[in-house]
Amino acid sequence: MSTGIGALARRGGLALGVVALALATTSLSSRAHAAGVVVLYTADGLEDFYKSVLPAFERQNGVRVETVTAGSGEVVNRATIEKDSPKADVIVTLPPFVQKAANTDILTPYTSPADAHIPVASRAADGRYRTFVDNYFSFAINPDTVKTPPQSLDDLLKPEFAGKIAYSNPATAGDGMAVVLLSTSLLGEDQGFAFLKKLEPSVKFHTKGTGYLDVLLSRQEISAANGDLQMDLADAAGGGLSLQPIFLAAHDGGKPTTFALPYAIGLVTHAPHDATGRKLIDYLLSVPVQEKVADVYGLPARDDVKLSGPNAATVEKATAGVVLIPVDWVKVAANQAAWTQRWKSEVIGGADKPLAVVKPAT
Repeated sequence: MSTGIGALARRGGLALGVVALALATTSLSSRAHAAGVVVLYTADGLEDFYKSVLPAFERQNGVRVETVTAGSGEVVNRATIEKDSPKADVIVTLPPFVQKAANTDILTPYTSPADAHIPVASRAADGRYRTFVDNYFSFAINPDTVKTPPQSLDDLLKPEFAGKIAYSNPATAGDGMAVVLLSTSLLGEDQGFAFLKKLEPSVKFHTKGTGYLDVLLSRQEISAANGDLQMDLADAAGGGLSLQPIFLAAHDGGKPTTFALPYAIGLVTHAPHDATGRKLIDYLLSVPVQEKVADVYGLPARDDVKLSGPNAATVEKATAGVVLIPVDWVKVAANQAAWTQRWKSEVIGGADKPLAVVKPAT
């Protein structure tokens, strides 16, 4: 049996409509406590999935789901600011930001009936969060402009990528922190930051979240960026964008390597609509909904839901031969603040470069 990700994976859209969280919460402030509403703060990337599955929940429960979308870090930061008067009921975000939310009591313990079918390694022991959609960290290129895809981190340092790379800010995006994590995992912490410092002159800008990078790739404003497999495949297929997910080795001749980067879900402490929030979590983790995860190129979180269908085959093909490394997210969460500060001081330094590029308001 293959040792690639496709053989190892048994767990888990389109990011074109990223909503600026600060703007979205303006409308929430007047409606969040209204009857018949449940508020979901979510990392970008699953917009099409929500459009597919949430209407049924709304009909079944007679409620409206207010969905606020932003980068993983921004989602948790907003919930932290609102801690004394929560607006959100449920949070979906990436590690290590979900661990941060749990560690600071933004998320509260809740045992969902679905937890019995979610692997122990994919959920917090106290029930504060669990994997919702499994996924893998990746890079992406525009195949129209990059005829020879990079094979390693070293390749990103080549002259042809000068000024044509972008990646999301590790302070605000889970996928951005994943760039730091992969670099330090493959090269060691000091060498990983040294690599990012060498890479920075080739970086055109950094984005606040990750979803907008796929659009910029397709527009040929950049040639390579970070992302995640689910979002990149969904954007290429469903969004008609010109991009291709890739996995990189540490050095030339090495094996492409990555790690699981799942969307995790949890209940907000003192959620204004606590009971409905619990129902929403149970619904999103239910078998019928989990069976639809492959429709947006994700992998189901439940161990009793099989990955199947044409999109599943695409995921298997994309990850064939890729080495999956384990990650101690609790340790990563503990290092997150120090890594963010080190990235700002050693990698960015005094560079006058945009660090929070977002999709223009329409």
